[in-house]
Amino acid sequence: MKQSLLAGILLLTTFALATAQQPFDFQTATPESMNVDSAILKEHADELFRRGTRAYLVVYDDKVIYERYQHDQWWRGDRYTPHGTASAAKGTIGGVALMLAMHDGLIKLDDFAYKYIPQWKDDPVKSKITIHQLGAHTSGIDDSTERGVSNNMEASGWRGEFWRHDRNPFLISRDEVPVMFTPGTQSRYSNPGIGMMNYAVTAAIKDTPYPDIRTYLWERLLKKMGIPQAEWNVGYGKTFELDGLKLVGTWGGGSISPRAMAAVGRLLLNRGNWNGEQLIDAQVVEEVLRRRPGIPSNGSGGFWLNPDNNGNKTWQDFPWDTAMASGAKNQVLIFSPTRKLIVVRFGGDDIAPGRGGNAHAYNTYLGAPLAQALGDLAPYPKSEKITGIQWAPADTITRVAFDSDNWPMTWAKDDYLYTAYGDGYGFDPHVPNKLGMGFGRVSGMPDNFSGENIRSDAENQNSGARGRKASGLLALDDTIYLWVRNDNQGVGSCLGRSADGQKTWKWCDWRFAEFGHVAFVNYGKNYQGARDNFVYMVSHDNPSAYEVSDHFILMRAPKDKLIERNAYEFYKGLDANGNPLWTADVRERQPVFTNAQQCRRSSISYNAGLGRYLWWQQISSGGTGTDTRFIGGLGLFEAPEPWGPWKTVDYTDKWDVGPGDLGCFPTKWMNADGKTLYLVFSGDDYFSLRKVILTVSDE
Repeated sequence: MKQSLLAGILLLTTFALATAQQPFDFQTATPESMNVDSAILKEHADELFRRGTRAYLVVYDDKVIYERYQHDQWWRGDRYTPHGTASAAKGTIGGVALMLAMHDGLIKLDDFAYKYIPQWKDDPVKSKITIHQLGAHTSGIDDSTERGVSNNMEASGWRGEFWRHDRNPFLISRDEVPVMFTPGTQSRYSNPGIGMMNYAVTAAIKDTPYPDIRTYLWERLLKKMGIPQAEWNVGYGKTFELDGLKLVGTWGGGSISPRAMAAVGRLLLNRGNWNGEQLIDAQVVEEVLRRRPGIPSNGSGGFWLNPDNNGNKTWQDFPWDTAMASGAKNQVLIFSPTRKLIVVRFGGDDIAPGRGGNAHAYNTYLGAPLAQALGDLAPYPKSEKITGIQWAPADTITRVAFDSDNWPMTWAKDDYLYTAYGDGYGFDPHVPNKLGMGFGRVSGMPDNFSGENIRSDAENQNSGARGRKASGLLALDDTIYLWVRNDNQGVGSCLGRSADGQKTWKWCDWRFAEFGHVAFVNYGKNYQGARDNFVYMVSHDNPSAYEVSDHFILMRAPKDKLIERNAYEFYKGLDANGNPLWTADVRERQPVFTNAQQCRRSSISYNAGLGRYLWWQQISSGGTGTDTRFIGGLGLFEAPEPWGPWKTVDYTDKWDVGPGDLGCFPTKWMNADGKTLYLVFSGDDYFSLRKVILTVSDE
């Protein structure tokens, strides 16, 4: 009996260990099952392999939809065989090690480097270098490549010694490489600069159990991700010692399998989350992979980001949030959360040598064909009802109320459009003090309107998330209802009501802690034309208006019980006949609209002329988070009912002007046929007004 029990324990222990050590691998799916054009994938892969490609792996929505490998005398491998990464190691190893140390609270991106490199503290120039500048190639530290010398090993002086490792390359980088300009003022690609980023991270972790970043990454990250140790090697297989530190270089010298490379992309695409475990804090990943305004480089942490110095895309056919780690001969990892896309390409030659540089090669031979194969970025099919949209030229946009944003609106019984603004002074003449939340009303029509401020007991002077902000307004009979966000320390929503035109407010004694940006579905004047006796509302499924969700939720309450919490019902899907199901239990809510990591602030207006609900949604670009006042995108969707089915009218991750943090279509300013309407949005921190003309199918 005892022997059987011991045998059973041994068997279970062996099984548990085997399960725990099971390597991670991607599932495979056919392109067709993922609605991807396989013919385009094959055609463009054929072209890649004619151009020196050895390994090509495409992961879409967490599944491998294409992979191909070609052997030559230098490499005979597959998904699991390491291949040289060249400078792609700067991001995939060096940048990720930096993120991990930031996650552990050991280093900050804006720290001065001398905090970790004390020899620089008293240097008048090097003392100004930050950790971010080292990873962004804006530190001013010169590069180790020599003009006119194709083989780095043959470079002269300290440059050749750096590459040949004749002397300690970290010592050379720290003490001998000159600084060519004031840190942060220009961009200059720098291998020694990345070396000093590695030095700083190593110094930051010196009091941990991990002697170097190679061990640090393995024990704290890659082992947990299920990446076999045999599938990655970094730092030329060497460890240099200096100042008591064991230093591993990531300016090159990496060898990583396509699977392991794609796994790094998967970790970052999911903002540091690995199968439900937050291995790196999401805010850390976002901070490193966010394009900083005013920085003369699109680099960060050894990665390259899509937005360039002028606010344009570096790779036109990839989304704005695309990041990549790339090296010589176009060894590259590319990932985009918006596209749910990861691409790994290894090769023995440049994709397009001497033809417009890497940006041209990556976009022409990867970005453009992949965009064509994957189809539209929008999460829903194109509308068959609204077949076209024409935005009035940007120079015709009307802008008033400078330095004020938000502007939800509702059409009241007295014919005014009531509104609220945030972090500003409102309409002219301005209120004397800047308000975190202020109120106003608008009279007239788009070609001749005027706005006036309303002084209210609900005003506050708290900016950003510290103060309540309006997310939705609704005029119903003699009352104006208001949803405010940031109700409790920056999260949650509260409902108020005003019977005197927003001058005074009464507040419900209950809250929605679950929802961070509740918006009313607006119909006509004083809620005329509503589909029934309910008031419908939407929110992204997140307590904070400053964070994203994968979906929106829909809820409703009877018009005469809007202030009663127990009267609310939540959408929980459709029955077999396509009719909506409702539940009083908020925990049973189901998504009414899904768009992975792109659901934020929004508004819905009913277009009576077309018989369609129009849903404006905020879409961020290039890691701008929820601040889309000056750059960002928008989604416009239509449906015959508040629960759908939703179809796409317009979708872009970068509109031609800043879309603002909220937009809405006032129903008062819609023509009777529904084809001409006006968008009110807070672009550039104004009350901004833009004309829209819709093309509508007769069917």
